[in-house]
Amino acid sequence: MKKNALKYFINVTLFIDLTSIAVLGLLLGFVIPKGQGGSFQNYFLGLHRHEWADIHLSLSLLFLILLVFHVWLNWTWVIQSTKRYLGDHWKNFFWAISFAWFIILVVGWIVVKL
Repeated sequence: MKKNALKYFINVTLFIDLTSIAVLGLLLGFVIPKGQGGSFQNYFLGLHRHEWADIHLSLSLLFLILLVFHVWLNWTWVIQSTKRYLGDHWKNFFWAISFAWFIILVVGWIVVKL
């Protein structure tokens, strides 16, 4: 498969996946009622609210995988654009962003543990 065809496939799949995640999020937030019990109200199109949440999670994980492929396929463009906008400081920018995400993850982990 040619690289442009692969990029197109990844981008279309990302779009479909993201819109599906958004629609399921709206369904879970506003259409399918929350609450306990096995009442018929917690079902939508034959699936329980928890089953819809499982689908939502699976689509979100697929989105992350597709996003990694998307960035990997466009990495040259990312580097060239960053160099164009930041000049000689582009490596410092990438290190700062990486460090910031690491700090955010560590602080989030600590807050969750408290």
